[in-house]
Formats: sequence, structure tokens, C-alpha cells
Amino acid sequence: MKFNLHFKTLLFSSIVLITVASAQTAKRQILPSDIYRMEKISHPVISPDGNWVAYQISRNDSTKDNQNKNIYMVSWDGKENIRLTHATKKAESYAWSPDDKYLSFLAPDDEGTSQVHLMDRRGGEAFRLTQVKGDIQSYAWSPDGSQLVLAITEPNNADTAKTKIRKPYVMDRYHFKEDYVGYLDNRKTHLYLFNIKTKQLDTLTRGQYNENSPNWSPDGKQIVFTSNHTADPDQNENSDLFITEPRTGATVRQLTTFKGRDSKPVWSPDGSLIAYLRSATDKDFISYDQDQLAIVPAGGGDPIILSVKNDRPISEINWSSDGKQIWGLMEDDRKKNIVSWQVSDRTFRKITDKDAEFSDLNANKKGKMTTLFSDGDTPEEVYALDGERPRRLTFVQDSFLAPLKSIYQKGFRSRSKDGTSVSGILYLPDSTSRKMPLILFIHGGPMAQDGFGFDEYRQILSASGFAVAAVNYRGSTGRGGEYERAIYADWGNKEVMDIIGAADQLIADGYADPQRLGIGGWSYGGILSDYTIATDTRFKAAVSGAGSALQLSMFGTDQYINQYMNELGAPWKNLDKWLKLSYPFLQADKIKTATLFMASQNDFNVPAAGAEQMYQALKSTGVPSKLVIYPLQNHGLSVPSYVVDRYQRTIEWFKTYLK
Repeated sequence: MKFNLHFKTLLFSSIVLITVASAQTAKRQILPSDIYRMEKISHPVISPDGNWVAYQISRNDSTKDNQNKNIYMVSWDGKENIRLTHATKKAESYAWSPDDKYLSFLAPDDEGTSQVHLMDRRGGEAFRLTQVKGDIQSYAWSPDGSQLVLAITEPNNADTAKTKIRKPYVMDRYHFKEDYVGYLDNRKTHLYLFNIKTKQLDTLTRGQYNENSPNWSPDGKQIVFTSNHTADPDQNENSDLFITEPRTGATVRQLTTFKGRDSKPVWSPDGSLIAYLRSATDKDFISYDQDQLAIVPAGGGDPIILSVKNDRPISEINWSSDGKQIWGLMEDDRKKNIVSWQVSDRTFRKITDKDAEFSDLNANKKGKMTTLFSDGDTPEEVYALDGERPRRLTFVQDSFLAPLKSIYQKGFRSRSKDGTSVSGILYLPDSTSRKMPLILFIHGGPMAQDGFGFDEYRQILSASGFAVAAVNYRGSTGRGGEYERAIYADWGNKEVMDIIGAADQLIADGYADPQRLGIGGWSYGGILSDYTIATDTRFKAAVSGAGSALQLSMFGTDQYINQYMNELGAPWKNLDKWLKLSYPFLQADKIKTATLFMASQNDFNVPAAGAEQMYQALKSTGVPSKLVIYPLQNHGLSVPSYVVDRYQRTIEWFKTYLK
């Protein structure tokens, strides 16, 4: 009896232990509320000595309903990880001092103007370094660490009233509004020199133009920057490179004269060349353009386009320490990988070739590099490059991923009715899922691509019981300039053809139930949702976020005046074109799809009127519809509870009309 009792006790204990262990290891699907657990890493910057990498972590605070951003640093060997900021709010644009002792960053002062702050990396509280009038937009350390070059926007003296009643906005610019900025006045951004020791501020540039992206030459004797010196910069997308000496009254010399866009200048280690990004065209379809890698002699001369044969978007360019190579990132059909060009013979190489996305590539003068890496199963983490092999430095996402089941993902291709091959990514609750309700969730832009990195939104949708497809329709990046420009002045045609082709392919492959089709997206994804449901009545449900359909009504109400005038022409001269592109609203009586419309109250990118008009139209025709406006938000939602609300409402809408 004693033996049996002891045995039963052991058996019961074992069962309990097994049950507890199983509960501890049980995985669950990702939920909208998981965004409160998710930590997002950004902007790794390696120190001059190569021993430390600074990076930023953003967290959503469910109690205060806001986002906290703090700066950390990890040692090159990955063994030490130190939090640097705690109480500092909105620390952005951080950089190492040349002597490795300090980390500088921009943060607002008590009056809300952006100032440079310093923090001793060995410990201690951050302190404000500058107290200038106006907002500091960007800055750069001189090579010897004695000075900063500051890009400062003139102070706003338009409203000095003591009361809460603001004076009227008064504009006389052609381009008079911008999302997140608001209504635009004529304040300019100029360059200034700030002496670290004396705190003296000297004017470097002045006049009617804006100057941005200052960068010191390696010997500290010159500064390159970007500016638009055309007759009316508001009426074009031009920017050129300019050079000046770091002293008051120095002559400004224009280095490039391309009518398109020159940006992000970076000096070669010996100071003889400047690498930069240049738009592939100077024509009026620059809105559908991609950046190329170019170099130009610092003393003047003809630019050379190193990536002219690649026909893919280039970003994050960095020189090798010997000046013989330039490294960068290249988008290519759902991937973003690290690549390089030999300067002497323009030889191109792929350093990595993964079904994933690298981002934020950064190098120091010793040639050490860091980057962010993300694949379909893992959000961004910081990696070091030992030679040409990425090595993981941070493990921030492990706790976030620990309780979650993996969503099954696979790339797919479809063919549109005109024969165009289109790439996409399919998300399923598991690998055995078949004949599911399908949500085509469409990216915005249109100049963007859905890639093989971690996609929380589509994973959350799929985890709720849906097949979810990302579709890189014509107009997307990663497939070359011709593919991008295919939708020029022809919105809602080829893109819709590609979206419908993807749906048909997934139906044919057995993944999607043809009786349960849905579509959604934000920004241009919302616009394409409107176009698609006005074209194909098979879609039973749609969620159109920050979209528009009566395109004629967007003229003068959003920030895209240059694109409209160049691409579509003035409405009073080309009304037929504008009406043709407005067909979802003008043919709203043909729409049968139950649609949830969403918008942000303060959005100057795609104003809420676009969603309001379509909501009113479908309400008038008796189609099930609902409208959600997020208070005081710009184009992107920044309040965490609103993000969760958007996810939850999207899921519930599709469950109601697809399941």
C-alpha cells in the first residue's frame, strides 16, 4: 500500500510536471495586442573605434498610450548591452563624436524646439549642447570634433499671441501643405557652424533657398550639402549637390546640375570623390523613380552612374575604408540585400542574397559595418559584418517571439490577363491551410515593395483565420524602372489587373475560396481597394484605409500638387483624365462590396475626405459600410491603441463578411 501510494504520488507529480511543461511550451497565434510586447529596433550606428554600436528601441506603452524611444549600445562582440537614455523624450538623429566619448542626438527643449544634446557614453545624464533659435533639422560633427554644422529652420514668429487662440495661417507658396508639418510658410532652412567649446554660432549659408544633408570632407576643409536652386523649388522635385568651406562668407559652389534629384552625399576616404544617390530620370514621372548610385569628383566634373546596369533601387551607401568600393542596399523582387561596386571598373557584386530584408547599413572609417536584418519569422535585429558575413549582435525579439506560432509564408507568382508576371507573398495560418477566405492586403506607395521581412499586420490577419496575400502590382519597386512607370497617369488599371490576377492564381492553386474574397490596404493600398471593388464584384468585403476615389477632389487638398500637374495636368485643361481616374466614386452604384473606410483626421497626405466621400456614396446606394476617423492622427497612426483598434476592426469586418 505504501509502495502504491508512493507510486501514485510520483505518477501524479509527473503528470502535473508534464502538464505544466506543456502549458509553458504551448504556442499561440499572434494577436493585435501583441504590438504592446513588440520592440522595434532602428538605426544602428557604429562608433569610430568600432567597439560599440548604438541603436534605438521603440516600445508601445499601453498605460500612457504612447511610444517610448530609447538609445542603447551593444559591444562589437555582442557580450555587453547598455541602455543609454531613460527620461529623454524623442531622442533622434544620434551620432558618435569623433573621439568616441560622446553620443549626440536631437531632442526637443522645454519650448519644443529641436536641439543637440550630448551624453557621455561612459555614464551620466544627457545635457543640452545647443540653445539656438529655430529648429535643428540635421547636423554633422567636424572630423576633429571641434564644430558641428547645423541645418536650422528659422524660428516661427508668425504667432506670438499670449492666448490659446492662434492667429490665421497665411500662405503664399505654391506648395502650401505637408503631412506631419502642416501648413507651410516661407521660413528657410540654412546651415550654421557651432563651436563646441565657445558655443558660438556662425552663419554659413543664407538666402531664399533651403539647405539640407550637410556632410564634412575628411580633412574638414569643405562641406557638401543638398539644395534646390531652381526659380521656384515648390514646382519641381529637383535637388543638387553644393560645396562650401566651413567659414562665414565662403563661396558656395554647385557641384551637380541634374534636373532630377541628387541626394545623400558621402565623401570618399581621401576626399577626392563624392558618392550620392541620383534619381534615374529627370522627367515628369520622377514620382515613379528609383535611386541610382553615382559618384562625382569633389573638384567638379561629370558624374558616373555606377549602378546604371542594375535597374533596381539603391540606398544606404557607404565607402569601404580604402575607398575602392562602395557598399549599399538594393531592392530586388521582394528582397533587399547588401551589394557593392568596385569604383575603378564599376564591377558589381552581391554580398548577401537572402530571401529577407537588410536595412540601415552603416560603416565607420575603419570599414566595420552594421545593419539590421529581418526575415519572415523575425523582426529586425542588429547585425555586424565580419568581412562579408553578417553576425547577430542583438536578441531583442526573442521574448516577443517565444510564445508565438509561426505563420506559414511562401512567395508566389501570378500572371495578369495581359501576360504580365507579378510577384507576391502568401501568408497562411499553417502549411496545410487550403480553400481559405482570402484577403489581398495591398501595400501603399505605390513606390514600395512587399518583401520577405517580418510583416506583423499580415501575420496578425492570417493568424485570425485567413489566407493573406501581398501583391507587388505594377508601380511597385524591385522590378525595374519600366515596371514602376507602367501606371503613369493610368491609375486603377494595370494595378487592379495584377491584383485580380493574383486572386485568380491563389484560387487556382487551391489556397483561396472564390466565394470568400476580401481586399484591404492603407494609402495607395486603400486607393487600390476602392478601384478593385469598383471593377470586380466578387469581393465580399473590403477595408479601405486612407484612400480616395474622387481624385478630382484631391487637387489642392493634399500635398501632391507637383505630381498632379506633371502627371495628370490641370483639371481645367484635362478634365476627362481626372474623371476617368475617379471611376470608383462616379460608378459607386456598381459596387456591391461591404466596405469599412478608415482615415486620419489630420492627414494632409491622403485627406479624410477621400474616405468620407466613398462612405457617403456607399451609404447612399445601400451597400453595408462604416467609417472610422482616428482623431488628430497624420497619415500613419502613432497612438498605440489606435493601431490595435485598426487591426481589431479590420479582423472583425472580414470575419463578419467572409466567414
